[in-house]
Parts: sequence; structure tokens; C-alpha cells
Amino acid sequence: MIDNLNYYRVFLAVAETGSISRAAEQLYISQPAVSKSIRNLEDALTVRLIDRSSRGITLTEHGQLLYDHLREAFASIRTAEEELQQINMLGIGELRIGASTSLCRNILLSYLSDFIMKYPHIKLFISCHSTMTTIRKLEEGSIDLGLICETNLPDKLSYHPLQEIHDIFVVNPSYLEHLYIREQAAERSIENPWLLAGNVTSLLGAATTHTSATTHAAASHAAASRASASSHAAAPSFLPDMPTEEILEKSHLLLLEQGNVTRNHLDHYFYQQNIQPGQVLDVNNMDLLIDFAKIGMGVSSVVKEFATEALEGGHLIELPMKPPVPSRTVGFSINLQRRQSSSLQKFLQVLGLEA
Repeated sequence: MIDNLNYYRVFLAVAETGSISRAAEQLYISQPAVSKSIRNLEDALTVRLIDRSSRGITLTEHGQLLYDHLREAFASIRTAEEELQQINMLGIGELRIGASTSLCRNILLSYLSDFIMKYPHIKLFISCHSTMTTIRKLEEGSIDLGLICETNLPDKLSYHPLQEIHDIFVVNPSYLEHLYIREQAAERSIENPWLLAGNVTSLLGAATTHTSATTHAAASHAAASRASASSHAAAPSFLPDMPTEEILEKSHLLLLEQGNVTRNHLDHYFYQQNIQPGQVLDVNNMDLLIDFAKIGMGVSSVVKEFATEALEGGHLIELPMKPPVPSRTVGFSINLQRRQSSSLQKFLQVLGLEA
């Protein structure tokens, strides 16, 4: 391929004007410069491209073939330039973002709203995966930006924290009542083996009476939880003999599936506090953990900031933890080794972040 693209530009001008002089005027160069460019192109291609006569310039068969192709090629270049100008004027582009479903719903949407208002012509592609999968996609370059939970990252990925989050344990008050009844029945059956023979009527009657009282206590506790801004409310008064650690070990405990960044964080907490959950149900979605707890399936580990509505509505209560699960952050991550698109730069500017 000819290295000097200007030769083709000069030839195209000569072919379209039919004159060396008019081509020179169009290109703002001298006539000798036009003639020299044509000769150099003919020498490089080893064919004659034009015939000169007193009437002007005519294309040879080879010249006509080259002209037909160059006309299409330069037309494509002009179209590309016009499209690029339009993209630059309108801010057209695309941005690929990775985030978990919960992070997308509870955090990302608010940021996207402001961005879309300012750049409506940028196409957004949202890929919903766990934090670990999002990190892998960032490394591969299949996404431009990731919204992730705080974790160890490869050196080539940067991290920009946005907000602090708190892991808590929540439960439907009625589930606690039933758990209390079961545990009391188990303890009394050990103390009084004759209960196993079927004489449990008196116990169940007492449990029913207790349930009525604990229902009122649960409602009171839920109201207190809503009024308190602290994430470490006092222990429910209707379970004086069951500390939270015991509840976690004896209840159905609903956690995010193993390998998840949040699950690793909780498993480390359990290990440090010597808590050994007995019955764990793995779930792959934070929103489902909240919903399952609301219907009384068990105790769920959730992010407090994501369960605000259920807590304030009294559908769930927060179990006190001493010490609490250590807080962590959520933030955006990008690959420092990949070129930043203009769309990514615009998004970071809207966020007030720098790569």
C-alpha cells in the first residue's frame, strides 16, 4: 500500500476536475507539485493513470479503476468524519457497567438517573453479576466500570468508595416467637422426660399465653427499632434466655451463597466470634433474603441500608450484635490499564470522581 495518502488525494482531485491547474487551485498547491505527485503515484503502482492532451486530462483504464475505488474510499472517510462530529456534538457513545442486582437497585439507579439526564444519547449496558464476577469482567475488559463491595483488588483496578454499608441480621417477630416456643419445649422435655409421652397440652397452653404477650412485646420492639437511629438496638425483652448468638445457631439462617464477597465477610465474622450456625440456607440475591425473612423463613443477613423499608414498616426487626459486624464500603472500580472511553470519562465527571 502507498504510504503517502496525499498522492491519492491529488489524483482524485485531478480525476474529478480533469485539469492539473484546477486541481492545484482546489488543493492550494502548485501545478508542478500536482504533476510530481501523479508521477510518483504512477511509479509506485507501475501503471500509467492519466493521458495528457491539449484538451486536458483523461483517465486511462487503470486510472479509471483506481478512481472508482478511491471515490468510494474517500466518501467513506468523509462519512466517518461527519458521524464522529455528530457523536462529539450530541455526546453519543456507550457505557458498560457491572453490578450485583442489589447494588444496581439500591445504589446505581440514583447515579444513573443524573447521568442519563445530562447525557441522554449515551447507550447504557448493565451487567448484573456478583462482585467477584464483576471484578473478573473488569480485568477482561468486557465492562468499563464496576460497582462492587469493598474487597481486595488486583493492582490494575482502582477503587473509589461511595458509601458505607452495614451488615445486620433481621427476622420476622413471629419467627422469633415460634423459635422461642420450640426451644422452651425442647428444654422442658429434657427436664421432664414424661412430656415426651404425650403430656404436652399444658406446655402448649402456656406457650399460647406467652405468644400473646410476646406479640405485644414484638410490636413494641419493632416501634422502638424504627425510632432508634442506632444499628445496635437493645435485645428483645421477650427472649431473655436467648442471646442473638444462640438465635443464629438455632434458627434457619439465610445467607448469600458461598464465594460471595459479603458471605466471606460474614464467615470471617462468625469465625472471630465463635458463632457456629447450624442450619444455613444459601441464597444468591439480597432482595430475596429480605423477602424470605419477611415471610418468616428464618433469620436473614442483609445490608441495613437495603432493608430500610421493611425495618421501618415493622415487617422485620434487627437482632442486636455485640460486637456488630464490621462496616464496609461500596464503590466504583475501573481498569487502569485500559483506555478510558469518552463515555466513561463523562460518567466519572458526573460522579465527581477521577480515575
